[in-house]
Parts: sequence; structure tokens; C-alpha cells
Amino acid sequence: MYRYRTAMHRGTVTVCLREKDGAVIVQVLLQPRASRDEVLEQQGGSLKIRVTAPPVDNQANKKLCALLAKLVGVGRNQVEVIGGHKGRIKQVRITGSTLDEVRRKLLPE
Repeated sequence: MYRYRTAMHRGTVTVCLREKDGAVIVQVLLQPRASRDEVLEQQGGSLKIRVTAPPVDNQANKKLCALLAKLVGVGRNQVEVIGGHKGRIKQVRITGSTLDEVRRKLLPE
């Protein structure tokens, strides 16, 4: 089960989402080894996401991509980490969806 925590203000939600070359880029602050997979609030220009996977052998990145693909409703191969592979702040590209769709699905009001 995936959870949302909505403690964000409507005026600041677009900072972590942008469009580039027909894809949506999401800036994520990832917290691995969490107790559950969940999307939290925007924090410092990034969307904070927790995943249960450890940050070993790319497991947390794979879990992040799988979680975003499920939440946005696109295939797993349409979500990839394009920056920050070994850090907590990551750039994730999502293809096959528009900016408005991603915003609506990842940042519910």
C-alpha cells in the first residue's frame, strides 16, 4: 500500500516538477530503508519520497522508479533516474504522461 501525506501548499508544488523534451522531470529527495513506501510533502524544492528498499546495489532507485510508475500509471520502463544515482536528491524522468497528469497523481490536493 502506498500512502500520501499532504502537508504542502498549492503555490509551491511546481518547483519539484518540470517538463523537458516531452517528458516530466521530478526532483526527488529519497529516504531509503523506510517503514513503508510513501510520497510525502515537498521539501526544499524536491518531492520527498520514502521507500523500504536499502540504498545498496541500486535497490532504492529501482523501488523509487517502480513506485512512481505505479502511482503515475505508466510502464516501469518509462521511469528512470537520470541524475543523482548515488545521492539522496535525484532527478527522475517520466515519459508517457503530461506534467498536469503527473502533478495530479503525485501531488493530490
